[in-house]
Amino acid sequence: MIESGSLTPGVHVDRFDVPDHTALRVEMPAPALRDLVSNYHVMDSERTHHDGRQQWLLPSWPALRFVLAPDPITLTIGSRRYDPIPEAALYGTASKAMQMTTHGGVTVGVDLTPLGWARLMNRRADLYRDRIVPLETVLPAAWVARTLQRLRDSDQGSEVKAILDDMLLAIVAPATPDDAAIVAVQRLIADDATRDLSAAATAVGMTPAALRRLATRYFGFPPKTLLIRTRFLRSLVRMMHAGDDAGYGAIAPTYFDASHFLRDADRFLGTTPRRFLRQDHRYLSAVLKATREVRRAARAATERPASSRAGAAAPVQHLSNMG
Repeated sequence: MIESGSLTPGVHVDRFDVPDHTALRVEMPAPALRDLVSNYHVMDSERTHHDGRQQWLLPSWPALRFVLAPDPITLTIGSRRYDPIPEAALYGTASKAMQMTTHGGVTVGVDLTPLGWARLMNRRADLYRDRIVPLETVLPAAWVARTLQRLRDSDQGSEVKAILDDMLLAIVAPATPDDAAIVAVQRLIADDATRDLSAAATAVGMTPAALRRLATRYFGFPPKTLLIRTRFLRSLVRMMHAGDDAGYGAIAPTYFDASHFLRDADRFLGTTPRRFLRQDHRYLSAVLKATREVRRAARAATERPASSRAGAAAPVQHLSNMG
């Protein structure tokens, strides 16, 4: 099994809180890809302890997934069931929680931003929302086959980042005329202060009609859905981090009341938040914690004075029980 960790200097791997018999790596992409790819991650687990294990994925932006595990993986999104998911797959922007059944082994993920979709996919994002399709239907088949082979031939751990950087940089399209608007909308969606996306977009010079066209083309959903989904997920993740102390006090202040939050939970999770949180989320929790830790370390490295960044990188830490 691979070792948990990251090539990002300053990462404390003990903060990943990875379950036993499981390993997790989270990497930041090359600087030229930072606006297009939020992170890479590799999950590995021992079959004897994880055969038939069910895991949950939260609604998310689009992603590329590479299944290097020997056994098939099944995934359900709403009423759609993918059994098995393709070895190389595109996950479209999702508005529903996804349940995955795995049997151990390695999977590799590339989480895209809406700008990444614009520069890597010559497709409308709304045609792929809440869907999974074979990756070769949206990217060149030769590229997909080469990427899969390089990942299989690697150590499937620390070598993955360089492979993905190299392969993605080879297919990034030039900037589009919509790039600046996409980035502006991304920032508005991520801003806690944004209560009405259309009004916020108007304030930066974008008409409601232009915003709707841009949102469906590159983000996958209309503006209102995007903002509601982000507000809900931000609140749910706060509840997850609170653990046993989780309460509705963690929800966004823009919710009128708890019943308002519960309606969104039914829409995006298909159940109540408390029922969802009572399920086994050790793997989801580890991914959230690891991603937060790696981003923290990456920000710290960026903010550090240039003189202190010179020289050898800090050693990568590992969890001793993941070897």
